[in-house]
Amino acid sequence: MTHLKNKAAVVTGSTSGIGLCIAQKLADKGVNIVMNGFGDAEQIEVDRKAIEDKGVRCIYHGADMSKRVEIKGLMATAERNFGTIDILVNNAGIQHVAPVEEFPPEKWDAIIAINLSAAFDTVHLAVPMMKKSGWGRIINMASVHALVASPYKSAYVAAKHGLLGFTKSIALELARDGITVNAICPGYVDTPLVRGQIADTAKARGITEKQALNDVILAAQWTKDFINPEHIAEAIMFLCSDAGQNITGTDFTIDGGWSAS
Repeated sequence: MTHLKNKAAVVTGSTSGIGLCIAQKLADKGVNIVMNGFGDAEQIEVDRKAIEDKGVRCIYHGADMSKRVEIKGLMATAERNFGTIDILVNNAGIQHVAPVEEFPPEKWDAIIAINLSAAFDTVHLAVPMMKKSGWGRIINMASVHALVASPYKSAYVAAKHGLLGFTKSIALELARDGITVNAICPGYVDTPLVRGQIADTAKARGITEKQALNDVILAAQWTKDFINPEHIAEAIMFLCSDAGQNITGTDFTIDGGWSAS
């Protein structure tokens, strides 16, 4: 994958979990990285330097992905530092679990903004740069919840279904521009975000946390195991490879058999 050397990637939500793993894997291929996300400033700097130790440039921008003006700042910073954006991974996401009648409207707004609208904002700004260079890879981190629903996650399911539809639409628009657009649809991945859902799910259903993990979180995942973030990152490496040039508009599903049942 030497064709990726010196290309530039923006990976949103990349200060931990799946996003950080993706940023690290791209850096292994020689891609310059723009990290984004929240977290402890000292730890973010440690991770940023570790990526640069791979022989690439890595900068950090703390844009709040629910705010359009900050997203513009993120994308402008990437262009100013690297001249273009070749790879865009829309990975930032949040979750809230509650019955619809108890679902806080402000949580709905935040989930739609970060999990769906932010992808429009980044794509809107990245596509002109990709068209100019005649090459681009856009990967939207959807979810198995882009394909099937679960109760008590109305905003998340709505956002992820919307993100998959958005992915398919722009894939058709950009199909002759050397730009592929795909959605990764994981089941439950072993990340802090998912681990944090266990207590919320237990509370929403009135069960223990152990029951929430075994009988709810992993109930539909036929492997009965969390997905490794490394496997998600490796799927993205494949989509960015020459072998992925005709894969576009797809839901690349890594869900332990969930959506097959």
